Amino acid sequence: MSSYSEKSVTVLGLGPMGRALAGAFVDAGLPTTVWNRTPGRGRDLVERGAVAARSAEEAVAASGLTVACVVNYDASDAILRRDAVTDALRGRTVANLTADTPGRARDTAQWAVGHGIGYLDGAIMTPTTSIGTPAGVFLHSGPSDLYRVHRQVLDALGGTHTHLGEEIGRAAAYDIALLDIFWTAMAGYAHALAVARAEGVTARELAPFAAGVGAILPPIFEQAAEEVDSGTFSGEDNPITSAVSSMAHIVHTSEAHGIDAGVMRAAEGMARRVIGLGHGTDGFTRVTEVLGRSRLLPTSVPSGRHGDAR
Repeated sequence: MSSYSEKSVTVLGLGPMGRALAGAFVDAGLPTTVWNRTPGRGRDLVERGAVAARSAEEAVAASGLTVACVVNYDASDAILRRDAVTDALRGRTVANLTADTPGRARDTAQWAVGHGIGYLDGAIMTPTTSIGTPAGVFLHSGPSDLYRVHRQVLDALGGTHTHLGEEIGRAAAYDIALLDIFWTAMAGYAHALAVARAEGVTARELAPFAAGVGAILPPIFEQAAEEVDSGTFSGEDNPITSAVSSMAHIVHTSEAHGIDAGVMRAAEGMARRVIGLGHGTDGFTRVTEVLGRSRLLPTSVPSGRHGDAR
């Protein structure tokens, strides 16, 4: 195999995020090799000092650390598990920053260990524009000693880097949970804008007040986390029966305008299951306890008519 500097790095995948990662490495002065399944995407990086490999196996052989960032683990497995690439990776390390599930991360880590390849999993929690700046946020999991060896190279990506532990699936678990918050919130915001528009309120008019809702969430998140971890779901300030009432109003108003209310109906249904189990005086976070038991819960709870206090 080719000799390489301990601080050299290879980037597999030159989509928008992969190009941003490679660019940050180049800007930090690290010997950077790039490869993409579709040729030609790395021309600007080569002009800035990167080396374009002719094949994936040539790319991984050029560096002690390979950073993979492609669309999903189907794509990364298709690259890494080719015999020639696998052979070239022996004794080297892969830091997979590809987004996928914790289960896929564990499966790929098991494959890597079986082939003498060091393996770290990771998640990028900020957009491409944050890479190489203090605003970037990176999560990592896997062997601590391996992370320490490559930490200096990974730091070239800027931002904050958090090692979440040796269990390889933890970075992906955080990623999934945090993206759950983001996309559920975005779905709620898109729905809110549709309802507001149907009522004659423009998106620009609503936006400042929506930002106010966002501003009150951090302390609510902290309180909810304490409740879930301690198993105390106080509804003293806002019992789930009150929450269900407001959800019903949203559903009623949405459907009166012909707007799909499926997301809010799902949230209302979860809350009603909590009430049906006798927890009507608890807060909304009680939902977390019953979500995993959905198959054991009643399939339906009488909901009355839209707009009832219930």
